[in-house]
Amino acid sequence: MERMITLSNGHRVWTRQLGDGPGLPLLLLHGGPGAGQDYLEPLGALADERPVIFFDQLGCGRSDRPDNRALWTIERFADEVAEVRAALGLERCHILGQSWGGWLCIEYMLRRPPGVASVTLASTSCSIPQFRAECDRLIALLPAEHARALTELGAAGRFDDPAYLAAVEVFYARHLCRLPDWPDCMLRTIANLDGNVVYDTINGPNEFTVIGNLRHWDRTADLHRISEPVLITCGRHDELGPPCAARMQAQLPDARTAIFEESAHAAHLEEPEAYNACLADFLRRYDGRGARM
Repeated sequence: MERMITLSNGHRVWTRQLGDGPGLPLLLLHGGPGAGQDYLEPLGALADERPVIFFDQLGCGRSDRPDNRALWTIERFADEVAEVRAALGLERCHILGQSWGGWLCIEYMLRRPPGVASVTLASTSCSIPQFRAECDRLIALLPAEHARALTELGAAGRFDDPAYLAAVEVFYARHLCRLPDWPDCMLRTIANLDGNVVYDTINGPNEFTVIGNLRHWDRTADLHRISEPVLITCGRHDELGPPCAARMQAQLPDARTAIFEESAHAAHLEEPEAYNACLADFLRRYDGRGARM
């Protein structure tokens, strides 16, 4: 079931619900920012037990794409999550945020919204400075020519240099998605990010060059305020991997971590059966924290 929701600012976002099982609904916050929900499609397998709600955040996918950079802030996107929940009647639900969606989820949960039974933070972090440091560490482990290209050409702002772009591909193959052939849903997401102004404004030119308006974001000291049960997931080779997961678990009152050994930044694509089984078990455990909507 698809539905367009009109936000308080007059712009519209696209949503889709799969399933109508008895479990509490699962609301998905996609990454990017600006990536769209396409690459999260494998999580639709969970719809045999519960409603799974996908939506394209404003500025990407099937949602409106207004030409207004003032809209592209994490605070406004947190407002958007609240409006989507209200419009869809998600009084009780689980929330999963992947990558940027995890940063957005943390920002939203720190507002202490009622009715959230559990939170899943997938391949994300609580600190952009930590993420940038992790990317620097991973870049240093690349073959010397690629490490040098990313470091030197990146510092010079030569993001379109062929050597820089070749090094980006090497990094992505190691730390974004390790599948030899990326699935169609991932390719659609990558296409959606091409020239996306939301990504450029909030993040920057690529995954590991965070020079946008979120570059100083750090919620490490605030995580203790999130009392809901949290599942942290990441890939062993993730650009937002075990060190980022460990910092979040250390600060959250009720958290556990699952690391997927064969995955990078998209464990739900790289190890879908194991990932969905892990997530389904976690969600079932906390369905009882609230009545179905």
